Amino acid sequence: MKILCFIILLFFPVSAFTQVSINKYRLYLNDKDNNAYRIEAPEEFLSSKSIQRRTRYNIDINYSDLPVSEFYLDSLEQLGLEIKSKSKWLNTVVVHTTNTDLIDTIIRYGFIRAVKTHRKIESKSYNLFLSQKKSKLTAPLNNYNYGEATRQITMVNGDVLHRNGFQGQGMIIAVLDGGFEKVDMLPAFDSLRSNNQILGTRNFVDGDTAVFEASAHGMKVLSIMAGNIPNQFVGVAPKAKYWLLLSEKVGSEYTVEEDYWVAAAELADSVGVDIITSSLGYATFDDSEQNYTYANMDGNTAFITKAADIAASKGILVVNSAGNEGATNWRHITAPADGDSVFTVGAVDENRNLAGFSSLGPTYDGRIKPNVCAMGLLTALQEPNGTIAFASGTSYSTPIISGMAACLWQKYPNLNNIEIIRKIERSAHKYNNSDNFLGYGIPNFALAAEIASSSKQLNLEDYLDVKIFPNPFIDYINIEVSLRKENNLRIEIFNSYGSKLTEKIAKVNSGTIKIKLDELSRFSAGVYFVKIQVGNQFVTKVISKIE
Repeated sequence: MKILCFIILLFFPVSAFTQVSINKYRLYLNDKDNNAYRIEAPEEFLSSKSIQRRTRYNIDINYSDLPVSEFYLDSLEQLGLEIKSKSKWLNTVVVHTTNTDLIDTIIRYGFIRAVKTHRKIESKSYNLFLSQKKSKLTAPLNNYNYGEATRQITMVNGDVLHRNGFQGQGMIIAVLDGGFEKVDMLPAFDSLRSNNQILGTRNFVDGDTAVFEASAHGMKVLSIMAGNIPNQFVGVAPKAKYWLLLSEKVGSEYTVEEDYWVAAAELADSVGVDIITSSLGYATFDDSEQNYTYANMDGNTAFITKAADIAASKGILVVNSAGNEGATNWRHITAPADGDSVFTVGAVDENRNLAGFSSLGPTYDGRIKPNVCAMGLLTALQEPNGTIAFASGTSYSTPIISGMAACLWQKYPNLNNIEIIRKIERSAHKYNNSDNFLGYGIPNFALAAEIASSSKQLNLEDYLDVKIFPNPFIDYINIEVSLRKENNLRIEIFNSYGSKLTEKIAKVNSGTIKIKLDELSRFSAGVYFVKIQVGNQFVTKVISKIE
């Protein structure tokens, strides 16, 4: 992992590694047999908000939503293995043991498909101190006096949405990070606490709910969205609600942190969040044998990227930092920023120029990354000592986009997560001249709102229902459409980057129409969007392909 901020170090004590041990393992399970839960009763394992999200955006509840089999978990615990993390989406379990003989034993268990070793290198945490250097703010203040945050908000025309009453009300954002030091006491979060806008906390590293005494990095990220000190420092989504999820162990680099991120994303889904914002990225690790390569940044390989795309298939807007590798030998984006359905954010300076550290695209398979950029060089944020300071990194450009996306989505709740991404991209200043430095460029959220206002909504007098099965699919899907009257029907399948892959056009009668689309085995594993158009109106559904 890397926490994606670029910091000016005043002091950096480096400690020696003390020992190498292998004590965590990721187990890939074959199935979810002997499961206590049923797809037909999702209220037993998903919150009402999570179910409502799926209903609103026509997303089916499927096999991937079922929890990992408790029968298998109990079997592993009875052997003496400690369960550290689990993923229902990828059907994996992370276990801890110092007895390698147990691993040799469970490999022979019928429900274990494969085992991956997590190498853990024990080391002391690094002490990082942030420079208090100020930036030059030249933009005039508006009716919403953002104080030191003015430039980063007005650069994306976020103040226009705010002045029209959209500050994130009713939206839920999950922040996945390495810690939220002093969020429970700092002045920037007074209104967040008094209005009960923190819905919950979870620490996936230590297995508890303690997040306020760890790293300050997540607190700084949160402050850019939720900070609220009138006339001094105001965030981009001060009235949204938040889940604070600690998935990263700061000061070290373990592959198991991907598992923690996945577990956090699954919790975010189950409690019904709208947006996941993550300023974390993975490419190289303390154990070089575990490293990813640039060839792995293809949207389909990294463990964390697979989960991020699945989160998007559940209707969540997943926003992730591009990374701070632009000036290093790596240079490229890191996982999960390579995800097909991940909204990847790079960094610019106050003059709208690319920040030198911002990771570059394309993905290995040639897709444009980052998607967009925001101010990430000397971004205003809350410091642990209570002052407002400035720091740099794609860590800090990302929450600007996440929070503003929440405000836009608040205004247009009938748009799905991918449609929100496309509206923001279309508003950006390089939309017709995109590249792999700035992507589509710097968004204009006032323009994005205008673009979104032209989107046609489905007329329920003409349209009754759409069902797509199986989902996930392997080589075909069935589409069942119910119509009130005869009409023209167009079915199109798009990949998550918006490219049309296939279509079918037909004139159909009223009633229930069944159509089979086969020969889909050529599609790679991932998330796809089916657009069903009746006349000049349409609905979009999310499907996923498995290998």
